Amino acid sequence: MSTARHHAEWLALTEIVGPFLSMEVLLEIFPQGLDAHDSQHYRLLKQAYGEWAENPEQWHRPWIDWVLANTLEYPEDCLLTGQAIPKGVMLHLPEHQITLRPDRLLIDPSNQQPLLLIQQVPPHQKLGGTSKGSPWSASPVTQMIELLRGTNQRLGLLTNGEQWMLLHAPRGRSATEVSWYGHLWVEEKVTVRSLRSLLGVRRFLGVTEAERLPQLFDRSLDSQQDVTDQLGFQVRKAVEILIQTFDRLNHDLGGELLAGRTTQELYEAACFVMMRLVFLLCAEERDLLLQTGVNRACYDQNYAVSTMQEPLRAFADKYGEEILERSADQWCRLLAVFRAVYSGAYHEQLAIPARGGDLFDPDKFPFLEGRFGTRQRPIQVDNRTVLNLLEALQILQIKVPGGGVEPRRLSFKAIEVEQIGHVYEGLLDHQAVRAASTMLGLGGTKHKQPEVALEE
Repeated sequence: MSTARHHAEWLALTEIVGPFLSMEVLLEIFPQGLDAHDSQHYRLLKQAYGEWAENPEQWHRPWIDWVLANTLEYPEDCLLTGQAIPKGVMLHLPEHQITLRPDRLLIDPSNQQPLLLIQQVPPHQKLGGTSKGSPWSASPVTQMIELLRGTNQRLGLLTNGEQWMLLHAPRGRSATEVSWYGHLWVEEKVTVRSLRSLLGVRRFLGVTEAERLPQLFDRSLDSQQDVTDQLGFQVRKAVEILIQTFDRLNHDLGGELLAGRTTQELYEAACFVMMRLVFLLCAEERDLLLQTGVNRACYDQNYAVSTMQEPLRAFADKYGEEILERSADQWCRLLAVFRAVYSGAYHEQLAIPARGGDLFDPDKFPFLEGRFGTRQRPIQVDNRTVLNLLEALQILQIKVPGGGVEPRRLSFKAIEVEQIGHVYEGLLDHQAVRAASTMLGLGGTKHKQPEVALEE
């Protein structure tokens, strides 16, 4: 297995929200892969986790102490607790009647500077859920980010015993959340290796300043432009696929579907579909669509865009993508959520406020839905096309040093407004043209992909 694929494997098993370490940086600091597997430690870890899982209330703090001391190997004299924690890493918020402070603080013994703020919460407290028993109801994640930024620290470790979340929250930039889960440690050894490699004591005290996590995050910033460029490229390819599907459906209906429609209108319609998907993926990952307090299960199972790709890909891998061309129910699902966002949806199990606006206006391109009482039939975009559209947005093909690409799931929670604008501007630079004869597309760079008539 190549080192790049090795890194892609553990990245796929790690829950990452926000800008993370680029593949280029990972290959530079771990050229031979993650730190080696320690079988003796792994056996003890599984035993300790099992004891905690059976009685988390009784073994909560001892379990967390065990992980910090044995898995991450933080020296006792480098971990401050209680009154030893300096006020410089505490934050008083009078508007919420609370003072935020870490439970433990990892320091550099050479200069006493804080390296990592550590906070534990009760075992049944979800890290992203409403804080229980706190004057401020904001989630533990939100509180830790506020504490980090308010004290000008960058790294925090938050845990409920099962979920272990690294938080990187520099001022003026998007925060990053990286989560490991205890139940995965006992199933996937590589997740323990990645935790120890990134959060172990050697990453804080055994490397040069340039190789510590904050600096690695900074060096990975340059890759964000590459992410934006690659996303824009994949969105343009998806627009091309959707237009080709429109054309094929039109041919099957004897030209009736697109009668009287210009190629510019088709291109704009395809662009609007893709930008709707971008908007929905961003909104869903930020929990901005549903009214507060609404159970997400109904929406996630029947309407959400972010939950569609994985089951479609699993089906395609099992039976073949060609089988997906025989059904079009996922396009109907997309049309339903587009309508719901525009007009609103109110039900005892679902509440989506009406957003209106030009982007989701169903009458802007009515042929996408069809219209009863007219000759505009409901369009039947097949599930294979829908899968291609979703994977163009959610799975980036990232180039790795030495050649080749590795797929990497994109976190839309980390996408900034400027990046979305860049993608949209890239669409405006292109147009659709109907070919007079069969054309051959030649592979080239992202910015130059010539097409020539096959007869030439």
